[in-house]
Amino acid sequence: MPSQPPAGEPAPRSGALPAESTAQLGQAPFGVYLHVPFCLTRCGYCDFTTYTADELGPDPGASRDSWADAAIAELRLARLVLGDTELPVQTVFVGGGTPTLLPPSDLGRVVTALDDLFGLADDVELTTEANPESVSPRVFSGLREAGFTRVSLGMQSTVPHVLRVLDRVHTPGRAVEAATEARSAGFDHVNLDLIYGTPGESQDDFAASLDAALQADPDHISAYALLVEEGTRMAAQVRRGTVAPPDDDDQADKYLLADDTLASAGMAWYEVSNWARDGVAGARCRHNELYWTSGDWWGVGPGAHSHIRGTRWWNVRHPAPWSRRLAAGESPAHGREVLDAETQRVERVLLEVRLAAGLSVAELDDAGKVAARQMVEEGLVEPAPLGSPGAEDAPDEPDPRVVLTQRGRLLADTVVHRLLP
Repeated sequence: MPSQPPAGEPAPRSGALPAESTAQLGQAPFGVYLHVPFCLTRCGYCDFTTYTADELGPDPGASRDSWADAAIAELRLARLVLGDTELPVQTVFVGGGTPTLLPPSDLGRVVTALDDLFGLADDVELTTEANPESVSPRVFSGLREAGFTRVSLGMQSTVPHVLRVLDRVHTPGRAVEAATEARSAGFDHVNLDLIYGTPGESQDDFAASLDAALQADPDHISAYALLVEEGTRMAAQVRRGTVAPPDDDDQADKYLLADDTLASAGMAWYEVSNWARDGVAGARCRHNELYWTSGDWWGVGPGAHSHIRGTRWWNVRHPAPWSRRLAAGESPAHGREVLDAETQRVERVLLEVRLAAGLSVAELDDAGKVAARQMVEEGLVEPAPLGSPGAEDAPDEPDPRVVLTQRGRLLADTVVHRLLP
């Protein structure tokens, strides 16, 4: 089952936010995350807040049919909590679970409610995740009619034995077919998600998955190293010795293969695990950039997390209590954290150093600045964006930034640890 949420402090049943957070509304881009927790089967590596029909049971509040109405109720609560401040929605991301188990009309109703309550920006990015087996040309056409501009397909691999280890149920070539169908339906922006480092996956296996993904002509590819999370079926298999744990050196080799292959195909990294078609407007996922740059978002749905100007909270995890609280006019938030200034700075370092745009040196204390310059000599940080010593205090100097080299991306956690001594 999924991992447990953070401890935090109890969240008020009204959903009210601290005055210092609401006073700063509108100072950052605003997005909405919609969590659809339903899946047909549970993948062995997954620790997200997801449920199969057997796990949900007969409670009507936990059904797919009731999700859209409950989501709209949470959006009404969000509008009440956030007051009259103009907050046009810049990005919407529907994640899961498998959002495309719901009819496109349900997702469209939620998008319409968002527009009515907050207003959608003229250039709003509307993304939904999709399992390749849960979509069809008809579904893609329905999503386009509902206003969606971007689709993210869970490909993971194109190699049958790798998909079996991951407990993925789609056929090896289906993700590429689905990407082509999405393009034909009018989606200009298509992402394919890959996982590398699965036990038993060879270098040639991963190379084949990369080649297949590129043949689908997406404008975005994400590639993530497999993590074995506690509480998952794969973690139990690793403990029993029936599945080998991922190998760090193997995953590093595959990351380098991904970066070199995608760069040769005209895709540029903009976050450690994400590549977008170079020079294509809208190819980057703006919603994820909002997360990485400490923007504001309201997370709707069971287990969804939110962040508004230094206050972070998370909803109850099961669909039934989530929908019951909303039906009673109460917030579904389970717990929250109010972040102090230092914690917010540390989180900016953790997230922004992963971006190709880099981290402003102004976010570092003196020891962090010394460490950054040492890491230039070690080949972990690019020298030019960092500027010269003291450049961050010179008004005519461009903002010096910490930008990872390719080797630095392999050791990003080590870089962060040294920037935050």
